Amino acid sequence: MEYITEPARRARITNTCDVLVAGGGVAGIAAALAAARGGASVILLEREYTLGGMATLGLVTIYLPLDDGAGRQVVFGIGEELLKLSIAHGAEANYPSAWLDGGTLDERVKNRYVTQFNPHLFALRAEKLLTDAGVTILYGTLAAGAVKREDAITHIITENKSGRGAIAVKSVIDCTGDADVCALAGAKTVKHAKGNALASWYYYYSKGAVALKMFGLADVVPDGGGGLAAAVPDDTSYDNEMVESLDNGFRFSGVDGAELSRAVIAAHQRMYGDIAGARGADDTYVPVTISSIPLVRMSRRLAGVSTPDVDGDRRFVPDSIGMTGDWRRRGPVFEVPFGALYSSDIKNLLAAGRAISVTDALWDVTRVIPPCAVTGEAAGTAAALYIDKEDCDGFASLDIAELQNKLISQGVAIHYERT
Repeated sequence: MEYITEPARRARITNTCDVLVAGGGVAGIAAALAAARGGASVILLEREYTLGGMATLGLVTIYLPLDDGAGRQVVFGIGEELLKLSIAHGAEANYPSAWLDGGTLDERVKNRYVTQFNPHLFALRAEKLLTDAGVTILYGTLAAGAVKREDAITHIITENKSGRGAIAVKSVIDCTGDADVCALAGAKTVKHAKGNALASWYYYYSKGAVALKMFGLADVVPDGGGGLAAAVPDDTSYDNEMVESLDNGFRFSGVDGAELSRAVIAAHQRMYGDIAGARGADDTYVPVTISSIPLVRMSRRLAGVSTPDVDGDRRFVPDSIGMTGDWRRRGPVFEVPFGALYSSDIKNLLAAGRAISVTDALWDVTRVIPPCAVTGEAAGTAAALYIDKEDCDGFASLDIAELQNKLISQGVAIHYERT
């Protein structure tokens, strides 16, 4: 490879904040909201011009279960708050009546706490929720670098229409989904072994109705049971269509710029063929909106102090910051350790959402909306606590009991037996 050396340049300090959240997906929304409610000054960076990430721009509009599949709710707090927000103007499908309208245990067992929401309304409502809480949102802004003093981040370098700048920070939460800030700051990261398959979901209009088509990889589990079939009872239908994976053996890492472009183009061309084929049989069939970001599921994550695995089902975790069920099947519940959110490399950096430290097997469980909200809320709450601890030498020395008590006061369930 050939290289050039860029000239040295100064970056103007444009902002200062207690907590900088990089990435405005569900994890970033939860982290920013929790930190702001905890009294911190918060800046949220989002490279696009809409909040929600995969849930809105990716059109992955299934709010997967908040329960264990046996009628017990395990995700509370901001995770449940955002579900209710997503359907504040009505669910697109599968309104969770058994959970929101006082259903019986048998009804909750039959109907998991899952819903489908409108991505545009959710994004707009989330934006208002954050601005009302005092969060400063910087759209079109990328975290392009990290400045450190010893083992702590002092500034995040940003790029946007104003050019290159710097934000002075007390702590940072990486909610990019790809552990971008972790990598930029020099924290150890790990890539997913199998990579990602092609997908490009879209909404279409046909015969007087608008529907979602989960085109490409649609979370089909290996035993042949669809992700949605696992999430809802057999007699409940989303009235959506699903096709098999488009990849034909191709996988992309999700963290290479040229590779991502090739993957998106390939998915777009196959989606166009799908639309053209549908129009051949139905001249009212037209696309309404398509995924505007790559549908990356598992790419790069933090290598944290703890790396939980699927063998932790219903296992008591002393430093748990919340729980998640398994969207793919009924029964499993995983407590998430705080140690999965930070590493020993950078003392004032946390990860949330898809970027937390888990094995590849558990990654498929923790990458979806409910656990992203759980880890986001925990990270934001921890960051707000951290700014007031003059004697706290990084997140590794944060008082776990204090953090857990704060989360419990916010309605979060920490351990399975306490739900």
